[in-house]
Amino acid sequence: MDFRQIGIVAGKEFWDRIRNRWVLAVAVVFTVFALVIAYFGAAQQGTVGFHSIDVTIASLVSLVIYLIPLIALILGFDAIVGERERGSLDLLLTLPITRKELILGKYAGLAGALAFSTIAGFGAVGVILSPQLDLNALFHYAGFMASAILLGFAFLSLAVMLSVFAGDRTRASGMAIGTWFFFVLVFDLLILGALVVTAGDYGGAVFPYLLLLNPADVFRVLNVFSLDEVRTLYGLATVFPEALSHPATLGGVMLAWIAGPLMVAIWRFER
Repeated sequence: MDFRQIGIVAGKEFWDRIRNRWVLAVAVVFTVFALVIAYFGAAQQGTVGFHSIDVTIASLVSLVIYLIPLIALILGFDAIVGERERGSLDLLLTLPITRKELILGKYAGLAGALAFSTIAGFGAVGVILSPQLDLNALFHYAGFMASAILLGFAFLSLAVMLSVFAGDRTRASGMAIGTWFFFVLVFDLLILGALVVTAGDYGGAVFPYLLLLNPADVFRVLNVFSLDEVRTLYGLATVFPEALSHPATLGGVMLAWIAGPLMVAIWRFER
């Protein structure tokens, strides 16, 4: 495997996103929404303005779970199928580059663009709020940004995998939107519905483990357990065992969500 070839493809993908101002647009969206949420996050308690990093992170978690997976899926759903429809895929494969190098390069470039926009958007908010934060709060905010990036990488892996399997861009886009609906909206409802129907008699013990099957839930739990005050804001903290909520464990699960779909995409693309 030639890492130089991967770097060339990654650089092209990254700078294409820079030139079409995609990164700037996403960074602005993250900044605006994060500032609004940081200021109005405690409105349900009857107050506005920044109060604590705990409340801010708890409010931003919901934004990230809805927004970053959608952006990642939109960014990557046509990574391969788009090249195939434009007729440029065969041309690329005539160059001295393997299919694995091509898909890894595309993923790396898209991941770099997504990470850059996430850091720029949420980092700008961190800079604005930094006069009101101590070193420990800044550390936890940096951890929140890192986990948001990992969440984006996980859904980007899913998007690239869908792009490899899809026959055309229309199907790929439909599969991407369906994936977003399932993991962000439907998955938790199915689990909670099963618990309610069975009155908690079945599945209660495996409930925390089922949440690991959803990268959005892994991200949520990772941030719920990062700060004491945040844990009190989510009923989820009362049912999730602390042994399973260790940041290293959840981080490993998130890395598995990144590597797994990407490996499947490579396997399918090389066939």
